[in-house]
Amino acid sequence: MARIGIMVAMMLMTAWAGAQPWQGRWVDLTHPFSAQAIYWPTADTFEKTTVFDGITDKGFYYSAFNFRAAEHGGTHVDAPVHFAKGRRGVADIPLEQLIGTGVVIRVADRIGESRNYQITVEDLHRWEAQQGRLPEGAIVLFDTGSAQFWPDRKRYMGTAERGEGAVAKLSFPGIAPALARYLIEERAIKAVGIDTPSIDFGGSTLFETHRILFEENVPGFENVANLSALPETGFQVIALPMKIAAGSGAPLRIIAFVPEASER
Repeated sequence: MARIGIMVAMMLMTAWAGAQPWQGRWVDLTHPFSAQAIYWPTADTFEKTTVFDGITDKGFYYSAFNFRAAEHGGTHVDAPVHFAKGRRGVADIPLEQLIGTGVVIRVADRIGESRNYQITVEDLHRWEAQQGRLPEGAIVLFDTGSAQFWPDRKRYMGTAERGEGAVAKLSFPGIAPALARYLIEERAIKAVGIDTPSIDFGGSTLFETHRILFEENVPGFENVANLSALPETGFQVIALPMKIAAGSGAPLRIIAFVPEASER
């Protein structure tokens, strides 16, 4: 399956770049997975242990490691089944829904001191007034300026504390339920992504945005990195998660390709 995914990506990139494929730049939108990676306060964090690292008794170098972590942490995908019973798990999300035209909607200038800002339909309309109507089948990425705080948990998500009690102290921007509903009913999108721990804002207790999008099998990418390195339009996204059978989420390697034409 990995080989098929690579072949699909190569064919798409050739088509996107026209007669001169690979003329452009790649942008890694993934935070590294390490002990510093940010996870939900109640989730198991990333742990890496050494199986062997050194010279074997036969005289050659060898290294191998084990890792464990929750599905939801670091740069990851939320599959629709995370909040919608009977909807797609990670392994069931079609490849074509994870690869496509990307846009970035920047709202860092809208974030107040509380950081619990909810991105609105008006924010989308403001973007469309400058960039034109959201492309059909877009992967919509929201840049709240939060990635600059990674991996400082307190600045990034409002608290560095762990455990159930820390959840009430979370504070970060998210997508308003009204915007989620608008994207479903008035626009045709493949997926959404954001540079915060959740597509719902930090103070949410009902996770309405998750429920609205996931009911329609629209996945969400969370803790996305480097959105500031992308133009607002004119690039392509490849977001391939670990293929966990029946998974509600998974670590994600998400990248973007910006053709030279988009840089002019």
